Amino acid sequence: MQKFVRALAPAVIAAVSLTACGSSTNSSNDAAPADATTSAAAPSASASAEVPTRGNADLVIWTDSGVPKYQAIKKVAEAFGKAQGITVAVQQVSSDLQAAFVTADAAGNGPDVVVGAHDWLGNLVQNGSIEPLQLSADQVSAYSKKAISATTYNGKLYGLPYGVETLALFRNTAEAPAKPATLEDVVKAGQAAVKAGKAEAALSLPVGDAGDAYHMEPIYTAGGGYLFGTTADGSYNPKDLGVGKAGSLKAAEKISQLGKQKVLRTSISGDNAISLFTSGKAPFLISGPWALADVKKSGISYDIQPVPGFTGGPTAAPFMGAQDVMVAAHGKNESFAQEFVDNFLNTPEQMKTMYELSAEPPSMTSLQGSVDKDSAVFAKAAEAAQPMPAIPAMQSVWEPLGKAYAAIIRGADADSTMKKAGQAISSSIAGN
Repeated sequence: MQKFVRALAPAVIAAVSLTACGSSTNSSNDAAPADATTSAAAPSASASAEVPTRGNADLVIWTDSGVPKYQAIKKVAEAFGKAQGITVAVQQVSSDLQAAFVTADAAGNGPDVVVGAHDWLGNLVQNGSIEPLQLSADQVSAYSKKAISATTYNGKLYGLPYGVETLALFRNTAEAPAKPATLEDVVKAGQAAVKAGKAEAALSLPVGDAGDAYHMEPIYTAGGGYLFGTTADGSYNPKDLGVGKAGSLKAAEKISQLGKQKVLRTSISGDNAISLFTSGKAPFLISGPWALADVKKSGISYDIQPVPGFTGGPTAAPFMGAQDVMVAAHGKNESFAQEFVDNFLNTPEQMKTMYELSAEPPSMTSLQGSVDKDSAVFAKAAEAAQPMPAIPAMQSVWEPLGKAYAAIIRGADADSTMKKAGQAISSSIAGN
């Protein structure tokens, strides 16, 4: 994926809902994907100022400002236009794409297709902004089950997933030659590198002063915590919050221990996490595919693997994200939009183009065996990850949980801090 978030973006979910009713790399910064909107905030003033004019093209597609994603979807869309004998326009929205799309779609002057993260689905469906896709069971079976699960909401498939993303463990093989089987192995090897003067930090994982719930998720789940339980059909249940319950308290204690050992540090944030690793100052890095460009450019010898768990504990399960192509509910040419997404883009040839230009590990399973080694690792890691909850309740999680992590790492009591975070999240969910 091109430019991932460099910090969890203020979300527009709550404010966008109100608006609609009225009318988630080439950077060394590291944080959750930029389109993962995660907390309630009003759309910025630039959201409306930077929205393109739809124009009269037969098929209009909106994407964010990331160059690789834009180039990928533009090439595929232009091929579709040529094949259909229609005009096509791929337009970039500089900021707040989700907010701009919901508002424009409600007003009837938005695009026919929008490209964005799967965790937008709850908000977009609630606002009536997107239409279900029209794929057969055979067509759906061509994709990773985890990606299809992520792009399904209320039992309906709303997005065609072209790429997946998640966190993995990068290792500097010169500083840490042995592949770690557990997180304890990571800590031991990292501390040995620091003690030997080869590194300044045992592990580079973004925390920052306000905490980072996105990057902490594999540690939290490996420690026994969960965010939301699931219903009988496998969808997330906002009434079953795991924060504050027994598993989260065990995870909080693990995080506390790592803080006391200086393995986790608030001084490591999205601003310096990747550069600590690429400069050789940390033998391990937990990050996503957006870090690959900088890691390769650094020239260090590295390996990538799924994040391991603690000895005898659950599997580490970072968030899994899917990049989707969705059909607008009120676009001027829904028939062209459905044909483009359901039939033209939905082929190995076009999905290969999307992978080659966007550098997103593909979600179409037939392509996963032919990608480069690094992309294959991330695709495998995504299968062990859990789809980021697309439910509106997720907006209540990020800030309280992130702050709790930071406080625990700084030395606050793990048990009471996690319980208070759970209470704050529950209160927020109940009030929305």
